[in-house]
Amino acid sequence: MAVQDAATPYDAAIVGYGPAGAVLAALLGQAGLRVFVCDRLREVYAIPRAISLDHEIMRLFQQIGIADAVAPFTEAFTPSEYFGVDGQLIRRMTMVDPPFPQGYTPSLVFTQPEVERVLRERVAQLPQVTVALGTEMQSLVQDADGVTLALRRDDGATQQVRARWLIGCDGGSSAVRAAVGIELEDLDFDEPWLVVDVRVNPRGLARLPQTSVQYCEPERPCTLVIGPGNHRRWEISLKPGEDAAQAATPQGTWQLLSRWLSPDEGTLWRQASYRFHALVAQRWRVGRVFVAGDAAHMQPPFLGQGMCQGLRDAANLAWKLGAVQRGDVTGAAAEALLDSYGAERQRHVRELTTKLKAIGAVIGERDLAKARERDARLLAECGGVVKDTPRQDVLPRLETGWLSARDRSGRGTLFPQPRLEGGGLMDHRFGGGWRLVLDGSLAAPADGAGLAVIDLGRTPETQGVVAAWMRHHGGHAALLRPDHYVYGVAAHTAELQGLVNEWRAALAA
Repeated sequence: MAVQDAATPYDAAIVGYGPAGAVLAALLGQAGLRVFVCDRLREVYAIPRAISLDHEIMRLFQQIGIADAVAPFTEAFTPSEYFGVDGQLIRRMTMVDPPFPQGYTPSLVFTQPEVERVLRERVAQLPQVTVALGTEMQSLVQDADGVTLALRRDDGATQQVRARWLIGCDGGSSAVRAAVGIELEDLDFDEPWLVVDVRVNPRGLARLPQTSVQYCEPERPCTLVIGPGNHRRWEISLKPGEDAAQAATPQGTWQLLSRWLSPDEGTLWRQASYRFHALVAQRWRVGRVFVAGDAAHMQPPFLGQGMCQGLRDAANLAWKLGAVQRGDVTGAAAEALLDSYGAERQRHVRELTTKLKAIGAVIGERDLAKARERDARLLAECGGVVKDTPRQDVLPRLETGWLSARDRSGRGTLFPQPRLEGGGLMDHRFGGGWRLVLDGSLAAPADGAGLAVIDLGRTPETQGVVAAWMRHHGGHAALLRPDHYVYGVAAHTAELQGLVNEWRAALAA
């Protein structure tokens, strides 16, 4: 598709075509926006990066229409067992018990390059989206009506693109973030690690643990993750003074892997040395420019939430840009809605990063005496019997932003996606957008125009995940945002009417 010139603007331009940029392009394109997306690389980035995703992301893939295509490249995440100084089990992370609340296995491992290719194939099916690979942003200028990008292709040709909005999804060294002067706040985590992916042969697999393992050993903390098929991932901490470049050579990598494998038991697939950071953008919007994904935040790798957080950014921003572009929200309300993106996502990232750092402190304690104290404390807390802790329990809810002012239990949480009688998941049957879900004990308000009403009294669920959610939060109705987070909860008719009135007033403010 021909690139529009600066006089014919796109609705949105995206710089960076990794997972966050691709998901954002798909969501905006599906919503009918004209989208331009570029990336300086032509191929999917091949070095080891994300290896895990969760049921919220699978629900997002369902929304895009690729859940079935992604599934062959995923497997259920095994439990993660944490072993202390003397090799004793001190913690076990698992997943929530079935029935699964989002309709998908809660924790998954996956192969990122293949999933990214599926994403790109989906974007290529959307005629509203123009993709320019091998194209790098050189500069940007924004004004009251939009943003003009100066681009250079890898063949030396230059061009300009004009868009109403610009989103930087261009990674940790984001040129977009730098161009608008957004600074990163350091959340005090900076450690060198080697990340290694190995294709392990049957003889090697027979030697390795059958669960993922966190080796909480002061000498060298490290992680083993069981990936799809014969893919195994190691994340190995590097000691002060160790040469990160040498560690990433085949010789250096095999030396660090020798505890588990020899070269005749597997094939090095990918390896790279990283410095893991905890950083968050101080601002997520400057005028008509936003940042998302690694351009907005970087987290420690513990629990594998880095890519998930970037895709949550995309889901959060996409519906808000779509609502403003369509004119569903105008004026001051539109500005407040767009500002809520940064308010919601920054706080969520901060809270989750704090929890990930705490998990990292358990894994990475280097002082032997303190590590022994940690082991004793964790075992004492569980009475000497290690209990399962679901990974999803660490994920915070939204605490601020485009939510009801009525601070009821359930507000800001991710709402379940039940399976319905007659087959199918709720989103398949009823779609997305703003939805009012009733458990059958309340009637929908007569003035609920603009809301899709899902009455589970008339269309029953089959596994009781919504009924359990309603009992837990003391409600009988939930008003859902387009990203499946709960705007507000109501327990009786008057409260429900008030909630709908509040929602309508917020959109029209």
